[in-house]
Amino acid sequence: MSMYSNCSGSIDDARRVFDEIQIKNSTSWNSIISVYCRRGDPTSAFELFSSMQREATELTFTPNEYTFCSLVTAACSVFDCRLILLEQILTRIEKSGFLQDLYVGSALVNGFARYGLTEWAKIIVRQMRNMNVVTMNGLMVGLTRQHQGEEAANIFKEMKDMVQINAESYVVLLSAFTEFSNLNEGKRKGQEVHAYLIRRELFDFWIPIGNALVNLYAKCGAIHNACSIFQLMPNKDIVSWNSMISGLDHNEQFEEAVACFNTMRRHGMVPSNFSVISTLSSCASLGWIMLGRQIHGEGIKLGLDSDVSVSNAILTVYAETDYMNECRKVFFQMPEYDQISWNSFIAFYGRSGQMEDCETIFSRMSERRDEVSWNSMISGYIHNDTLHKAMDLVSYMMQEGQRLDGFTLATVLSACASVATLERGMEVHACAIRACLETDVVVGSALVDMYAKCGKIDYASRFFELMSVRNMYSWNSMISGYARHGHGQKALKLFTEMKQQGQLPDHVTFVGVLSACSHVGLVDEGLEHFKSMNEVYGLAPRIEHFSCMADLLGRAGDVNRLDDFIKTMPMDPNVLIWRTVLGACCRTNGRNTELGRKAAKMLIQLEPQNAVNYVLLSNMYAAGGMWGDVAEARLAMRKAAVKKEAGCSWVTMKDEVHVFVAGDQTHPEKDKIYEKLKELMKKIRDAGYVPESKYALYDVELENKEELLSYHSEKLAIAFVLTRKSELPIRIMKNLRVCGDCHTAFKYISKIVNRQIVLRDSNRFHHFDGGACSCGDYW
Repeated sequence: MSMYSNCSGSIDDARRVFDEIQIKNSTSWNSIISVYCRRGDPTSAFELFSSMQREATELTFTPNEYTFCSLVTAACSVFDCRLILLEQILTRIEKSGFLQDLYVGSALVNGFARYGLTEWAKIIVRQMRNMNVVTMNGLMVGLTRQHQGEEAANIFKEMKDMVQINAESYVVLLSAFTEFSNLNEGKRKGQEVHAYLIRRELFDFWIPIGNALVNLYAKCGAIHNACSIFQLMPNKDIVSWNSMISGLDHNEQFEEAVACFNTMRRHGMVPSNFSVISTLSSCASLGWIMLGRQIHGEGIKLGLDSDVSVSNAILTVYAETDYMNECRKVFFQMPEYDQISWNSFIAFYGRSGQMEDCETIFSRMSERRDEVSWNSMISGYIHNDTLHKAMDLVSYMMQEGQRLDGFTLATVLSACASVATLERGMEVHACAIRACLETDVVVGSALVDMYAKCGKIDYASRFFELMSVRNMYSWNSMISGYARHGHGQKALKLFTEMKQQGQLPDHVTFVGVLSACSHVGLVDEGLEHFKSMNEVYGLAPRIEHFSCMADLLGRAGDVNRLDDFIKTMPMDPNVLIWRTVLGACCRTNGRNTELGRKAAKMLIQLEPQNAVNYVLLSNMYAAGGMWGDVAEARLAMRKAAVKKEAGCSWVTMKDEVHVFVAGDQTHPEKDKIYEKLKELMKKIRDAGYVPESKYALYDVELENKEELLSYHSEKLAIAFVLTRKSELPIRIMKNLRVCGDCHTAFKYISKIVNRQIVLRDSNRFHHFDGGACSCGDYW
């Protein structure tokens, strides 16, 4: 039976010999059971074991240590029910009295430990009378695979004097160090063992020890040490090369990983799946599609493309280099898929906007969906601006009993924040509460950010105060939220509290702090904070900080100081800064038009096709009544063949978004809207509102200017909302900065209709209530 099993391509010959034996004994049964175990057919092995027990009428049929060793190995290979089988075998072994047998006990320890059942393995070790190095190594391997490196090292320390340590024990021990929670400690322990191995002269003659050292240093971030070990090894096998290539890729030494692969090929080594996977990973990180294609072709010649992990690496190369057709072709030609295949494919088409393909694949996954699959779909929907589908999928997840994780919730909350969808954001908040994740610091920080960006700064503040643990994102979100809502003093007070609690600010913190100073006109304080970045915290200001300072000086109307500040910048101003300068010149009624012209010239050079630059120049001239220059700016805009972005405002009612542009005639309720707007404008005029015609910015008659102002998109939006009966705050979003006339009108409207109005424009939030605005008319 053994001969046929080892020499024949079929197991049938061995089975035929067994069936022809007239009088079978334990040796016969053990031999055939062992044959099936070795050939990877555990089902048949256990069926034979059952038959053996049914037919047992004599002592000769009793299973012995060889039977049980084979069955333990077979049980470990049955993925779905290995724990049940191992428990049953353990019970049978205990009844048979073989638990004390060294080989049976070691097989059980190896079996339980190797597949993560380390508590069972330790119980068996404690019951064994005798142990050998195989027992110890098996337990250490199991603990290491479960990322319990410290415990594996402790087992070695406790048992090294009880068994005869072999070279493999040191290989396992070195692997355990890579699973320490503190990798620096793991590296230190590894260096101690390395020194011991050199003294014992074990390093030079046994390749696996060299491989283990390369792997240790690479995984602990000491890639130079790994390279030194590799170069000193007198002999290398394919595992040596795999470890080195993988280590270089893991440590982001991508070009070196590719070079190592090429050197391996020159040494006549045939690549394995591991070396191909690591090299393809480096190619993907480098964007080297040509070499990636070559390795793909080599993988096909070697038959490695049938390995699902290799195919996954090939998918990644094509996806990361935007060769999506090739990526698609590879995916649909794969002979089999694992969880990574499905999830990667969904994440790559999601990213390229092909959500229909994603939906098809996701529907086929069925029971194979995991948290990554769900998150990839949700991220894909959000990336492709279909928030409603992302939200529907979140609801479906909950119906299916799929656990929501912090990443899912934080991703959807960020999407809600980006489009200021308060109702959806509150739904996600409810999901977080039901999933018991409200106290998670990542989710909590995302909630603070969402409420701040959706206009509910009071909710954001309340939730922030309730957070038991805060991270940098939490503090930054709250500081920026206060700044965006015009609560400059609150933002600065929180900044002080943040430092008092030991959290050092970063670059993002200072963007929020400088914005807060800008929104409330704290020029001198803003300059002090700007200086402190480098002088106190060692943070070199970036272009966004210079932009904040330009905005601060521009809002304060100090265009001369702004001019001086720009001249002292250590880098060239970008379009945002020049646009800030031009906007500041617009707000000073045409004063310092020379600086404005300079800013416009730079803007048109940098962005000749951006209509905003021409419009701002035109507005600067209009603010100073220079209508001839306005006409020239408009002519230049027409010659450049650019179009101004249409100003629009939108409101969300019953989960439906209603968008308006100036003078809009497309809304199905336009007659009712204009009737309400006419009524509203009469009421606020009676209350003292006077149209600020300078914001019309056209050289037309006064009456026409007032009519143009009446039809601005935000006025149409508020008229639409007021056609419905409600006492809730009115929330309006606008893609451009609100004009001064609409700002004045909204103050009157909030008082007349006795409703709070929250307006988010491109720059900040305005809270209108009782005839006043939170910005204090400084924006």
